[in-house]
Amino acid sequence: MADMTLRQWLLTDTPTSRRHAKLSALYQGWLAFRSNTMAMIGLGILLALVLIAAAAPLLAPHDPFVQNLGNRLAPLGSEGHLLGTDSLGRDILSRLIYGARITLYIVALVALIAPVVGLLVGTVSGYLGGWVDIVLMRITDIFLAFPRLVLALAFVAALGAGIENAVIAISLTAWPPYARIARAETLTIRSSDYISAIKLQGAGGLRIITKHIWPLCISSLIVRVTLDMAGIILAAAGLGFLGLGAQPPSPEWGAMISEGRRFILDHWWVATMPGLAIFTVSLAFNLLGDGLRDVLDPKAGE
Repeated sequence: MADMTLRQWLLTDTPTSRRHAKLSALYQGWLAFRSNTMAMIGLGILLALVLIAAAAPLLAPHDPFVQNLGNRLAPLGSEGHLLGTDSLGRDILSRLIYGARITLYIVALVALIAPVVGLLVGTVSGYLGGWVDIVLMRITDIFLAFPRLVLALAFVAALGAGIENAVIAISLTAWPPYARIARAETLTIRSSDYISAIKLQGAGGLRIITKHIWPLCISSLIVRVTLDMAGIILAAAGLGFLGLGAQPPSPEWGAMISEGRRFILDHWWVATMPGLAIFTVSLAFNLLGDGLRDVLDPKAGE
């Protein structure tokens, strides 16, 4: 054991403890994920986005809010503006860099709210069954019956425009698929011998759901969350495009596209650059989600 390298210790087929087994599983999952080139590209893009957002004050060449009407709609590369300026003379590159913070803020909040709500509704519905299952799933079906953006527009219209209200609206429209996944997993798990043995030991329903069912549902939800991030970013951009998300002068990418659509024929870069940013980040989340699905899907090796 003393002569065993860390890699050999992690790749052993005979773990010596529960902690050793978990670390070994994590490392083997990382090796499988690392072998997927496209997933690594997606991860690299997202890590770069996080670093850019964190270092925005250092990386942005100009103040994203300062207007210069004498230099409005400047083309790419002119007078120190690498990506040009918008209709108010603001530097587009600086606004894109600061806009990354808003995008990550929206993604993080929705990722914290929607899956948790879906996991709670789905596991309670699947475990308790009966009228509880019927009521919760019919409510879920009602939410699923409406297109996400249309339902988000309705919630934002009721709550009022603003980035926080946009996050709430997107979260309220994003949880039903997670509830469906969690319910399906719970229906499979609750009749297993593993759960029956726990019941015989005296465990109550709350403990079974939180300690034994939730951990088994997490991997499926992680994959779904990652794949859904592209749709969430597009929904946030759509709300911003319609003026219902982040409000001016906030450098939100969807609002930047909305502002630039008036000049799309003669000054194409004003709307194209934030559009490319949305496309790149959405693609990165999809690539990352595909890689995680290959690693976390228990049927992948069959």
